[in-house]
Amino acid sequence: MIRRDYILRMLAEFFEVLSRIRSLQTGQQWQEAREVTDSEFHQLLGGDVKIVVSLSETELLARLIAGETTLAVRDKTLMVVTLLKEAGDIAAGEAKPDEGRSYYLKGLHLLLGVLARENVSDFPDFVPRVEVFLSALGGCSLPMTTQAMLMEHYERIGDYAKAEDRLFSLIEAHPDNQELSHFGIRFYERLQRQSDDALVGGNLPRSELEPSLAQLMAHRERLRTA
Repeated sequence: MIRRDYILRMLAEFFEVLSRIRSLQTGQQWQEAREVTDSEFHQLLGGDVKIVVSLSETELLARLIAGETTLAVRDKTLMVVTLLKEAGDIAAGEAKPDEGRSYYLKGLHLLLGVLARENVSDFPDFVPRVEVFLSALGGCSLPMTTQAMLMEHYERIGDYAKAEDRLFSLIEAHPDNQELSHFGIRFYERLQRQSDDALVGGNLPRSELEPSLAQLMAHRERLRTA
């Protein structure tokens, strides 16, 4: 009970800080917004946004779990995800698109990591969703790791058409990568085991799945004999 009260208080205090950051952004007070954001990053992780972005996933996790329960770690991670989105918006407001992109990508990766283990329905309302990060990133090219994480996320939630779109993006960007062909074929083979209703619900009916699998297998064979 005490730990739950602590988490609720932590979330309430964070929401107050988040409201202030967003108010400053609305007023285009970018420097003040950045200072408040960095102060909250220091509170959560002991460093400003640039330090946070430079940390590996292992280093970041080590800072998040220090002295915390499993539930508190999850919520702290979601706070960091949200702050990274805000930091990206601030950088965009300051006409620093490269900085903003790095913050958005870090936040998206953290979010996808949590989504691999948690139910999105349990998330606080202030947490940005995957599509919000993708919209913020615009049409810029995404790293292979990000595309693969997105593909796995969409498959996990049953949005098979979006998962396939990410697979196609990967293969188009790396057409000579045989491992990607194997990766894609395993994806289609998993989908073959789904029911027709599940495939239709995921916007990838079996009538579309089978030709795509055949096309990818032919592509793999061409790579083998090239």
